[in-house]
Amino acid sequence: MRFNDRWLSWVLAIAVTAIGGVLRFAYLARPHDQKAGALVFDEIYYVPNSWSLLHKGYELGGYDLSKHGEFMAHPPMGKWCIAVGQALFGNTPFGWRFSAAVAGTVAILLLVRIARRLFDSTLLGCAAGLLLALDGLALVESRTALLDIFLMTFVLAAFGCLLLDRDRRRTTNTRVPWWLLAAGLLTGVATGVKWSAIYFVPVFAVLVVWWEIGRRRLAGADRPVRGALLFGTGWIAVFVGCALIAYVATWTGWLVTSTGYDRNFYADHNGHPLPPVVNALYNLGVYHYEMYHFGATLDRPHTYQSQPWSWLAMLRPVAYGYSTAGPCGSAECSAETLALGTPTLWWSFLPALAACCWQWIARHDWRGAAVVICAAAGIVPWLAFPNRTMFFFYALPSLPFLILAVTLVLGIVLGDSSASLQRRQAGALAAGAYVVMVTLTFAFFWPVYTSEMLTYAQWRLRMWLPSWI
Repeated sequence: MRFNDRWLSWVLAIAVTAIGGVLRFAYLARPHDQKAGALVFDEIYYVPNSWSLLHKGYELGGYDLSKHGEFMAHPPMGKWCIAVGQALFGNTPFGWRFSAAVAGTVAILLLVRIARRLFDSTLLGCAAGLLLALDGLALVESRTALLDIFLMTFVLAAFGCLLLDRDRRRTTNTRVPWWLLAAGLLTGVATGVKWSAIYFVPVFAVLVVWWEIGRRRLAGADRPVRGALLFGTGWIAVFVGCALIAYVATWTGWLVTSTGYDRNFYADHNGHPLPPVVNALYNLGVYHYEMYHFGATLDRPHTYQSQPWSWLAMLRPVAYGYSTAGPCGSAECSAETLALGTPTLWWSFLPALAACCWQWIARHDWRGAAVVICAAAGIVPWLAFPNRTMFFFYALPSLPFLILAVTLVLGIVLGDSSASLQRRQAGALAAGAYVVMVTLTFAFFWPVYTSEMLTYAQWRLRMWLPSWI
């Protein structure tokens, strides 16, 4: 990889990140639901949960800090992240959304650097980061105190560490793959936000072994597959161990206190506790079973539910808040916070994935393969639960990898250094036109991403599909 433009690449990466940061922090307190006050959608759960974590170390269903813990369906890490903003800026809309905006901004920087390393191009790295900055779903999730933006950012960071591990082991003789261990820790933290991060564990394990096979073949090693499997089995076990340690650590507040939900389950049902450490882990196991049972049997119908096969087509986005209270210069007004991706970006994902599959199969491009299987890890497993209540924003962890698929295609369109000047000029014009189209689409939908007051006619103009209403 060439690093002759290293400093310029960092300047441009920070510039792209700054653009995304401004978009995420601008009017951050504005998403507003008239019925629930300043809380929108599931903020009504996560904001008080985070507040109680900050003050008690375990989760409550409300702001009454005198109560014992209550059952929560997700691990506490994402709510600890939200609590950081509350600690800094108070229990205000800006305070409880601050951490989400930071996470969404950091994800842009991560994607710029990851794409640059993947495609050996500062231009393509900046293009990937800009596309993430201009995606509506990523924007809305970065401006609300929900969990999925933290899940996405930690998963992306873990993938970045795996990529660094791949390159480091190809260029230096290191006995301990520190970046692989960092990836394990980040994957565990991601699982501490939502269990769906577990779907990335086998995918990351496959990538580690696959890349190790490639490294050994490139080096001319005997029996590269056998050697890679021997290497991978041990270090993947360490990877999983790091993930497990990080995951359990996200429960520290629950473990070191005594009144969290199910914290004294064994003693309450048997009259005495088990030995301290065993007691804590047993009770945590009981809690996890209840979480699993809740998630596996969640089938209550919801107005905005959707199936995974429809997510890339965005057939059913989620309205986080909607208000008709003007003024807007018309008798009918609409202000909505709609979790909807930028259409011209999302509707290019399927052809981009098809192109990546072609690169993978026909040209043996490891980058296309990595992008496709990581994108699939965030969506395909959900197909196994056809009766479960699911939502479009569950696809968020796949978003960076979907954007990397588009970026790979943009690289093909631009052409390589062996292409003629005319070919490269035509490619630059086509790629630039695509980015401009995404930018204009994002700007057009900005009002419904940020709860800007519109006339009903203006709002209706942005409902391109009947199922968006």
